[in-house]
Amino acid sequence: MAGAAAAQPVAKGGGHANGPLAPVAPETITRDDQGQATVRTMPLPAPMVFDGRLDEAFYRDVKPFGDFIQQDPIEGAAATDKTEVWVFFDEVNLYVAARLWESEPGRRVANEMRRDSFNLYNNDHFGVTLDTFHDRRNGYGFNANSLGGLSDSQVINEQPNPNWNTLWDARTADFDGGWSVEIQIPFRSIRFKEGGDTWGVNFRRLTRWNNESTFLTAVPQSWGRRGMAKVSSNGTMVGLETPSKQRNLDVKPYALGSVATNRLATPPVVNDRDANFGVDAKWAISQSLVADLTYNTDFAQVEDDEAQVNLTRFSLFFPEKREFFLEGADYFAFGAANAGGGGGGGSPGGGGGGGGFFNNPAPLIFYSRRIGLSNGRAVPILGGGRLLGRGGGFQFGALQMRSEDDPVAGALASDFSVLRVNRDIFRRSRIGAIATRRAPGAAAGVADNYAYGADAAFNFFSDLSVTGYWAKTETPGAPALDTSYRGAINWNADRTGLQLEHLYVGDRFNPEIGLVRRSAFRRSYGHGRFSPRPTNLRGVRRLTFEGSADYFENTSGAVESRELQGTFRAELNTSDQVGLEYSDSFEALTRPFVIAPGVTIPAGGYQFRQAKATWFMSASRRVSGFASVSAGEFYGGTLRELSWRGRLEVSPQLSIEPQLSLNHMDTPYGVGNTSVIGSRATYTLTPRMFVGALLQYQSATKAVSANVRFRWEYQPGSELFVVYSDARDTDEAGFPPPILNRSVVVKLTKLLRF
Repeated sequence: MAGAAAAQPVAKGGGHANGPLAPVAPETITRDDQGQATVRTMPLPAPMVFDGRLDEAFYRDVKPFGDFIQQDPIEGAAATDKTEVWVFFDEVNLYVAARLWESEPGRRVANEMRRDSFNLYNNDHFGVTLDTFHDRRNGYGFNANSLGGLSDSQVINEQPNPNWNTLWDARTADFDGGWSVEIQIPFRSIRFKEGGDTWGVNFRRLTRWNNESTFLTAVPQSWGRRGMAKVSSNGTMVGLETPSKQRNLDVKPYALGSVATNRLATPPVVNDRDANFGVDAKWAISQSLVADLTYNTDFAQVEDDEAQVNLTRFSLFFPEKREFFLEGADYFAFGAANAGGGGGGGSPGGGGGGGGFFNNPAPLIFYSRRIGLSNGRAVPILGGGRLLGRGGGFQFGALQMRSEDDPVAGALASDFSVLRVNRDIFRRSRIGAIATRRAPGAAAGVADNYAYGADAAFNFFSDLSVTGYWAKTETPGAPALDTSYRGAINWNADRTGLQLEHLYVGDRFNPEIGLVRRSAFRRSYGHGRFSPRPTNLRGVRRLTFEGSADYFENTSGAVESRELQGTFRAELNTSDQVGLEYSDSFEALTRPFVIAPGVTIPAGGYQFRQAKATWFMSASRRVSGFASVSAGEFYGGTLRELSWRGRLEVSPQLSIEPQLSLNHMDTPYGVGNTSVIGSRATYTLTPRMFVGALLQYQSATKAVSANVRFRWEYQPGSELFVVYSDARDTDEAGFPPPILNRSVVVKLTKLLRF
């Protein structure tokens, strides 16, 4: 390959304003007056020793680019420490290399090696985001820390999906004055515009000890930790020569052996042995169309769900953990599921608002956990397929899965079908439609269940969005009141925020491949935020004042729930956050419900006044996490709550993550405790090999469970899993407590690429 950048204007994606001129060799970057950058890539000048050391001659001969711009703490200011970046390519890979100088290398935070760990964001790291279709909406993100820990994500309509995974690699090394990294991304691991030589690109560096986040091209402060998803802020990369007519067929068979004991089954099972096999395949039909096929789908390697305390009468939401359904999930997100805003709320998790005591009740039209799970039990999946595509401003996803009979779980063999279409409009907006089918339907027994709807998301400027949806279901015997709709306005700037929402869910709205946590209601919600960044308060980076009102009526117009909430938070320069919350709530019960063993709340109206203190502990410390303590009124009595989700760094390889939620209620209808105590321990041998253990106790069921997983990616994309799980009944005498169920699974996968 050969190529040099021409000195000509470069159009930014989507036909918008021109960016700065392409740099002319030997220059590798140009900037305009707004700080937008155009960078030049080139063929790899000589063979590379992929070791992260950056000691090849071409790193001295080719000019790097840098001059990163702060997102936080001082938006638009120059970065404190110097960063130098190079981008090269050959017929197989794209290479990104960086030298990261440190003014205080002894304060570097690097305590996580496990791939895709959420805690990687809390380490010093370097990342790149690639807008490979140059549409300023979608892309891919790749991050690495100095220990070689890796994380990747996919961006759809500027919404990140951190559960997306592909094959790529990174190597790191220390030098006198900082650390360096080389990232290798195979072209066949990502999709891109065929024949295109221009991509959108941005680079992020996060220095955790002083909580400084910087980018090559500026990203608004209001986007917080989601800054890499702000694809419309990307610069431009020219000079690229992508390969054509790649072979893109991946086949991944698995073999599995297991031994299981289940004393709750009828009849009980003791040391039942089983062996199985199956296969997954991914076929990139073109750069814009990808098909996934699966046969005898198995998820034995998935970690158990974390236990949750539920002090409401509504069902809990458990996140999807199965890789097959996580990949491409954003293609199927509908309505409230993909209506999020920026990160301006000030909390580590992003923007504020949306729930408090009652949480977010918006239904999900498609909830993938309905497939292969029934009544808390795994149901065999025969197989299925998924097709994801894009082109001409459209994105679509189609999914078809078939589950088998499971008399123990009370599940019939069923087909699950989903079709989702989005159309890009304007610069950053979209409209879409969805249709789902379950045959036979769960509620009807033999008749099919259908759901369909339309949604829209209009994003104006950087901080204003207007979203909404309308949906309807069809279930025999439910001819009316089977619709749901939502409209929301969200202004989410760094200093101020405002959210207004109205949501309706009909009495018989019933998407049986979805999730309806709360039915038959109208909700009106308002949330306001003021987040100044004071310059005269030493050690304080940001103050946040929030207020919200949440109002529920049933479909007949009677008040069902109400909550008024006020919150104050202070974010310190150390990234610690302390907060105070006060809420005044009302709950009307039309029927009794059991809130804890021995505590049944009768029908009636109840007033709640509660106060909570919170503390987010900086991730730069060896002991970090989130702690809260609350007290107040609760169904005519009182409630005391203490919780902590923490992380203890024993070493860069070993971490312990305790979870504690203790709740004591004293009501006129009984005294009870509803608690969860547990911990996760992870030992990472290499970035691609770890063993993790999750131990949990739930007072509601008086059961203790353990889940231990060993995962080794022995070759890129090929893995060995060894999983041990058990559950024990602590309500019976004896030590150790008697086994309820236990299993040992060994699973081997092998990736074959054609």
